[in-house]
Amino acid sequence: MSIKPTAEGKPTFGVEVNVIGDDGKPVYGPNGKVLKQKICMADAKFSDGSPQSLYFPAGHPQEGVFKGTAILLQERGFDVTDLRTQCPHFKCKPPMLDCCCCRLLYNQPDFCDVESMLETHCKARGFQVLFLPKFHCELNLIEQCWGYAKREYRKFPASSLEADLERNVVNALDMVPLVCMRRFFM
Repeated sequence: MSIKPTAEGKPTFGVEVNVIGDDGKPVYGPNGKVLKQKICMADAKFSDGSPQSLYFPAGHPQEGVFKGTAILLQERGFDVTDLRTQCPHFKCKPPMLDCCCCRLLYNQPDFCDVESMLETHCKARGFQVLFLPKFHCELNLIEQCWGYAKREYRKFPASSLEADLERNVVNALDMVPLVCMRRFFM
């Protein structure tokens, strides 16, 4: 998204996306570049669940123009008269949740808990998406279980027979308790 999405002469705020053809592939223009189109953002929701349009309605002098954060917050009942639009360089001081209009709107439940396209796509097909935090591979559940099993494996007597080694590996993996697996997952 551009830094100034509502530049002079272009007051409609939208997100630029690729134009997709009937075959599901991007459409290219005569210059060889992918064609783009601006689409409006979906409506927000008030705390009671009713929809809140992010754009001025039909019949309004600014029909189709993005309302702006201040107006959206006023419609939600916030007093934004002494509130700046955004903190310098978008660097809000950590514990503050209402230092500027951007931060206040960003922390509203319907803006925080937006379902991603992946979640929507999978939910429509009956699948659940689970997003896990990014972490070091050695903290991974599988690595932790493997480490536990290796520790147990070392307690078995040494052997050069492949059948013994395989049996010991299977037994060591079976010795990892479910309680530990759940702890590793957390």
